[in-house]
Parts: sequence; C-alpha cells; structure tokens
Amino acid sequence: MAAPQPASTGLFLNGQRETGQDVRIGNVTAAVAVANIVKTSLGPVGLDKMLVDDIGDVLITNDGATILQQLEVEHPAARVLVDLAQLQDSEVGDGTTSVVIIAAELLRRGNELVKNGLHPTTIISGYRTALKAAVSHIKKGLVLKVSELNDEHLINAAKTSMSSKIIGKESDFFAKLAVEAVKSVKMKATTADVAGSSAGERSTPAVAPAATAENGGADVPAKKEKIRHKYPLSALHVLKAHGKSSLESSLLAGGFAINAMRAAQGMPTAVESSPEAGPVKIAMLDMNLQRHRMAMGVQVIVKDPAEIENIKKREMDITKERIRKIIDAGARVVLTTKGVDDLCMKYFVEAGIICARRCNKDDLKRLAKATGGKVVVTMADMDGNETFDTDCLGTCDAVREERIGDGEMLYAYGCQGGGASTVVLRGANEYMLDEMDRALHDSLCVVKRMLESNTLVPGGGAVEAALSVHLEEYSTTLDSREQLAIQEYADALLVIPKTLAVNAAKDSSELVAKLRAAHAKSQKSGDSENELLKNTGLDLIEGVIRDNLTAGVVEPAISKIKSLRFATEAAITILRIDDRITLTPEQKQQ
Repeated sequence: MAAPQPASTGLFLNGQRETGQDVRIGNVTAAVAVANIVKTSLGPVGLDKMLVDDIGDVLITNDGATILQQLEVEHPAARVLVDLAQLQDSEVGDGTTSVVIIAAELLRRGNELVKNGLHPTTIISGYRTALKAAVSHIKKGLVLKVSELNDEHLINAAKTSMSSKIIGKESDFFAKLAVEAVKSVKMKATTADVAGSSAGERSTPAVAPAATAENGGADVPAKKEKIRHKYPLSALHVLKAHGKSSLESSLLAGGFAINAMRAAQGMPTAVESSPEAGPVKIAMLDMNLQRHRMAMGVQVIVKDPAEIENIKKREMDITKERIRKIIDAGARVVLTTKGVDDLCMKYFVEAGIICARRCNKDDLKRLAKATGGKVVVTMADMDGNETFDTDCLGTCDAVREERIGDGEMLYAYGCQGGGASTVVLRGANEYMLDEMDRALHDSLCVVKRMLESNTLVPGGGAVEAALSVHLEEYSTTLDSREQLAIQEYADALLVIPKTLAVNAAKDSSELVAKLRAAHAKSQKSGDSENELLKNTGLDLIEGVIRDNLTAGVVEPAISKIKSLRFATEAAITILRIDDRITLTPEQKQQ
C-alpha cells in the first residue's frame, strides 16, 4: 500500500512515505509495545526480566532504564521512549518505569482523541495546560516540606525506591547503607551549583521572617546562614566482590577500596601512619615503571663493544633515578595504571613500599580526589629534567591489603582529601551483584535528591490519584476544546495505581475507585479531618488503601515533577508527527 505513494505526491523519493493517521497508529502501537515490556516490573511486587544478548550473556533486572537500554529498538517513535527512560535515569535516578508507562498512556489516549476528530494541536495545548496545573497542585497541596530532614525520612525514601528490587527484602539494611553513603560525600555547594539547582522546587519561608529586623539590610545575613550542600555520587565508589551474603556488604566511610593487589610478595601487607613518619603518602601514576628503552627508530652506532654495556647500565639507572625520586618525595604506596617490571619491583621491596600495577584509571582518579593528590602522567618538568612534585601525593591514615572473596583488595583508610567513600557489595554471583548495584544506584539518587531539595511526597499511587481528581475538577472550569484533552490526561495518570494493583494480583478497579474517593473527599471538604486523606495510597501487600506518609512510603517531590514533565514532553513530541518518510538504503553494486 505504501509503495506507490511517492509517485502520487509528485516527489521522486527513493523510499516510502506514510502520512496522517497511519503514522500516528504506528507510533502509538510501537510506544505501547515498549511500555508493555516494562509494565509488569512496576511496584514492590513487580517481576524481573531476563535478557539474553546475541552472544548468550544473561542479564536479570527489574530496572526500567536497563531493560530498555538492552533492547535493540528500531522504531523511531519507540526509541523516543527508550531515550526518555535514560533521561529520567540520569536526571532523577528512579521512576524510569513509571515515566515510560505514563508517556505511552498519554499517547494512546491522545490518539483516541484524534480519531474522534480533535486536532492534535488542541490535544498538545491541553496536555501542556494539564501539566502546568498538575505541577502547581503538587507544589501547593501535596508536597511536604521538611526543613531539617532526619534519617527516618531518608531511610523511608530509600526503602520505597528499593522495594521493587532484588534487595527489597533486606531494605532495612540497605536503606541505612545508602543514607550513610550519600551523607559521607557531603560537600559545600559552590555558587554555580546553587544557581544551577532548581530554585523553584524549594523555598525556605521559615528563614526570612526570623531574620527581619528594623533595617531592611538584616535580611542579607539570613541568606548567608543557609549553607547549601551537594552530594556528588561520582565520589562514591561501588565495588562488587563475590562471596558471603548480601547482608555482609559494607560502607567504608572516608575510605577507599581499590581492586588491586601487591605486585610482589616481599612487599608489606599494611602501611600505617605514625607520629614520626606522619600520614601515609600515596603516589598515583599513569605511566610505565619499566626499564627505560630507546624510542622506536633511534639508532645508536657504537664503535667500542664496551659502550654497549654502559648503554644498558644507563637505561637501568634512568629507571632507578625515577623510582628514587618517587621514594624521596615520601611515597609509601605507589599505584600505577601501567606495568612494573622486576627491576623496579626490587627497589620498592627494599624500601618497604606497597606497589600495585594495572589499576583502573577511573579508580585512581577517584582515589586522587579522595586523598587530595593528583594522578601523575609524566615526571618531566618545564626545564626538561625529571622531578616528582610532593603536592601530587595523596595522604591517608593507613593502607592495608585485605582478602575479599576470591582475591585481595587494597583499602585506604582515613582519606584526607575531598569526601569520598566506598561501598563494598557482597553477593552470591555476578547477576545478583549487578542487580544490587543498580538497585543501590537508584536509592542513592533518591536520597541525594531528597537531601538537596528538602521536599517529599507520599508514594504508592497517592500523587497520581490526587492529580487525577484535581485535573478532572479543573477541566470543568475551562470552556474550550482543551477540556477533553485535560480529562484524558487525568485518566491517563491512573495507569500507575492500576498497574501497581494488577502487578500485586489485586482488584485494580475496586482499589482505584476507593483511592479516588478518598482523594475527592480530601480536596472538596475544608475540614482538617479529611485533609490528611490526601496522603492516601495503596498498600499492595494487604490490598487496601492507607495513609502512605505514616506508613513511610515516600518519594522526592522532584522525582514526580520531573517524570510528569518528561512523560508529557515525550508524548507531545510523538503526537506532533503526522508524516514519516523512510529512505531505502542504497544498493551497493557488486
């Protein structure tokens, strides 16, 4: 059917052209197919997916972004949803599955409206209006501002995030681990960070009135008192080691573990700081510590055979001088990304220095940040001589080699640079460790977002149900055609509580009806008794509705707001498309 189309348009296209409703149906079908893949993995009783690639590698996961990343999606509209999940993962860290489900549902309902004769521009305008009203309602009516977040809120948020993952049963242990890990990398935010952070997401009304005095200038120190902090997750190093149970995972606060071992048995297994010697100094190198060899293409013409021996001796001396400079700078631990040969090893063993070779470069960069040192790429200085700058050395209290699982690892304790910590995950096999790592990453992101924004909302479908009721009420105040699009938007949000209930093998129609009734009651009546009904969400274990704020099912408000924004934008992007031209690849002449 599509083949004769290029000729009928008058364009001599080497390809196919689809227009109008055909394109929309194709796009929506592809988007819904992608959403259906991840739909069953949503919620605390969601199921896992097993993905087997072309060479037979197996990946078992529950994380929406990971599932979609592994799929080789060819359809351009479906690829928009895959990118959407990646965006949510990088921006927020959690909620990747729900954002894809909402976007697909908005698309499906938008397409139904187009079939009923509503113009796509009207639908897009209605969706944008609905998004604005939804975000404003979240900020005004649903967000709980916590001036000083205590650990209980953070642990509850981390538990909510990992409830659907493989470590959900041990969420008490891992939630505490995640909170401690994020807090251990706390640093003062720079001016650029504060300017870049979404000022609209948070406000601190409690500070300003207290600081107001007779003169208007007294407001300035009040702002200075509020010190902003940031929690860079890049400073957190997650190390995976086989063996033991997952509950024996540990956090090395202020310490760093590196997956490397001593290069020779004669080296000490531990180097400690002492009052005489001072702290342990670590040299981090990105160069070869091997016998110096002439560069390729260099010719040396020797007339006297005795000179050959002198050349060899000088080659050895060059390396010896390099190592002597590193040792004289005070280094007691030497880590390099390249090789170390036996000749160099001999000098390190004699000096009682721990040396490790073939270290991961990214790990060394993190260690340099943690210990306040620098990774040295070359020892050449501006004058052409070779020197080793003592400022490049990192400092810590102790470095020990410890046995973990099948191999050894080097642990640096009491790092004295910027904040950096290591989480050592233990587990039965590679699949479990990878899934634990993904689950922990989501929880770390949630805790970080919560600490930075100081706002939370109840989880378990509470926000979506409240927004659905609010938007339906709001749509009746409009007298334009956008009213229909806003009503569909309100219905589309209910896909989250419905999917949660279906995945938990509960009656979704009954539970969602109860949930909507509770939220309608809280929004209509002004009495304080029904006010608390706005926190009503689903209890998927018992199959009832409950106050999720009291039950500790909470999420960062920024996560909900961003996922709504991203899902709406993705749906609008695909709905705008009404023409698709696919060029056929050129046939190469044999």
